[in-house]
Amino acid sequence: MRFITAFSTQYFRLNKVIVIACVISILSWAFTPCAMALTQIRLFDVSYKDCPPELAQGAVISSGSAAASCYIVTGKAENGTYKTVYDADIFGRIYDANNDSVMQNRTRLGSIAEVPPGISDFELRISVPANQPTPLKLKQFKAAGFSGQVRR
Repeated sequence: MRFITAFSTQYFRLNKVIVIACVISILSWAFTPCAMALTQIRLFDVSYKDCPPELAQGAVISSGSAAASCYIVTGKAENGTYKTVYDADIFGRIYDANNDSVMQNRTRLGSIAEVPPGISDFELRISVPANQPTPLKLKQFKAAGFSGQVRR
């Protein structure tokens, strides 16, 4: 009789452990936040134009000591997902007419606040040292962002 009582007590404890483990598994699965993976955005038809005079007036490069030319980089962004992508960083390389880099050691050029699914237009303002010869060459442009808004 003791054997049967001890067996049923252990069986009851085992069932209790299994039920608790199942409840914990279900709750952790249900309340786990969605992972926000980096989404790649294809940029194409990238070109540039001079800034309007009101934007270009008094432009200087980041050191603040040299005059700069202001340009607006435009193009198309393709979001191949079904979700809006937020805070998409734009990366690319810009060279002058002599194939010298315009943005030394810098490939992140700016960002796009929102990229809806499909193809949309984007615009980015850049400042280039005034002594760099044109035409500029825009290469390897791409963007990457998140499918959920990033808190800062």
